[in-house]
Amino acid sequence: MSSRLIIIFSFFSANLLFGQTTFLATADSLSKKRLIPISIGSSTVWAGSMVGLSQVWYKDYDKTSFHTFNDGANWLQMDKAGHVYTNYQISQFAGNLYKWSGMKSNNAAVIGTGIGLGFQTTLEIFDGFSSGWGFSWYDMSSNALGAGIYLGQELAWKEQRFLLKFSYHPTEFAALRPEVLGSNFQERFLKDYNGQTYWVSFNPFLFTKNTSIPKWICLSFGYSVNQKIVGDQETYIDPISLISYSSQREFIFSLDIDFSRIPVQKKWLKTVLKQLNYLKIPFPALIIRDGKLIGAPIYF
Repeated sequence: MSSRLIIIFSFFSANLLFGQTTFLATADSLSKKRLIPISIGSSTVWAGSMVGLSQVWYKDYDKTSFHTFNDGANWLQMDKAGHVYTNYQISQFAGNLYKWSGMKSNNAAVIGTGIGLGFQTTLEIFDGFSSGWGFSWYDMSSNALGAGIYLGQELAWKEQRFLLKFSYHPTEFAALRPEVLGSNFQERFLKDYNGQTYWVSFNPFLFTKNTSIPKWICLSFGYSVNQKIVGDQETYIDPISLISYSSQREFIFSLDIDFSRIPVQKKWLKTVLKQLNYLKIPFPALIIRDGKLIGAPIYF
């Protein structure tokens, strides 16, 4: 999953590349002056990321014949949640760029979905030829689900009512296996699933005519894990302290903010606020872990 997160952050960097243009209003009709740079930029980021990844991520592994890899049970499916989130965000970002070019909404959404799914599929193919990995149908299914969540909402409502978000907080578990879970903050942010949470945020009143509840207030449901030290093992015994750790799923309920719906008049500010929707804002939360209900005054 760490490679996937690195890739989506590369796409966020591409967002900065187009930042100057996203402050402007969406074109009323298809503009070649916008469409061509977007297409060239997307292709460049795609190709550049693949070249960089082949040189960095896969350089320590020999190439083999194409093969598959069954990792569906690993990490209590946290990595699969990451695939869903990543493909959703890439598809949405690409779709928004093509919308800005003046392309019709449905067409832009389909192209954005194709870019997101194609981008991730390229990574899965790379995995299939790497001795350290393998092509995972579970990963592909998760990629398709993330892209489908974006596309389905665009076709149905012309907007995203269910937002996929991400949050992270440091944990003590990474120190038990720093070579796997990370030895510094940057690595742990990408590798320590115990500190990662994937969220679905939505405002249920968007489906009603109720106008008394602000549209930017959201309910949020998250998924995470606790004491997950080894991907394919549910129990880990620290060889130094001899303390035993048993992995557990966590289901979290909290509140959130949809920054794209905050009523602001300035288009540049609305664009800036929308970028915050990639991440879940800290709020108090209720956590269900191992059948117990735990309250957190603030949850990151």
